[in-house]
Amino acid sequence: MMSKLRIVFAALLVGALAACHSGVKLDEGANAKGGAVSTQPQPTDVQQVNVDELNHPNSPLAKRSIYFDFDSYTVSNEYQPLLQAHAQYLKGHPQRHVLIQGNTDERGTSEYNLALGQKRAESVRRTLALLGVNDSQMEAVSLGKEKPAATGHDEASWAQNRRADLVYQ
Repeated sequence: MMSKLRIVFAALLVGALAACHSGVKLDEGANAKGGAVSTQPQPTDVQQVNVDELNHPNSPLAKRSIYFDFDSYTVSNEYQPLLQAHAQYLKGHPQRHVLIQGNTDERGTSEYNLALGQKRAESVRRTLALLGVNDSQMEAVSLGKEKPAATGHDEASWAQNRRADLVYQ
């Protein structure tokens, strides 16, 4: 019985090794005419692609929200470098337009929040105008509490919703 198992095992081993045979010639360095095959990479035409810095995730322009304190529409000094970067972009791309959307948290009446959202959007628009952006490139609108970034009912969520968003068109 043991010798039959050894014979079957040996036959399986030979069959497995035969199945692994790739059929590739050992002399791969020669072509059909007996010459050498070049292993040098052939040059290809590489076209330079310019990525708009507005769409580059590592660009300061990737940040498009300006946050506000509770019941405030004053742009904090913290956001001046961000707005300067957006102003530079808009001045360099006069064909681009930005919609500035003012948002609020859920507290307060709809009327009050629409007015506060408009004041926030206008505050950002005025800052960009002072930095040299043409008025025809900007539009300020209020969304009030209708477009929350966070849906929680706590201070962290409310802080995320007190903002003005720059939406490029």
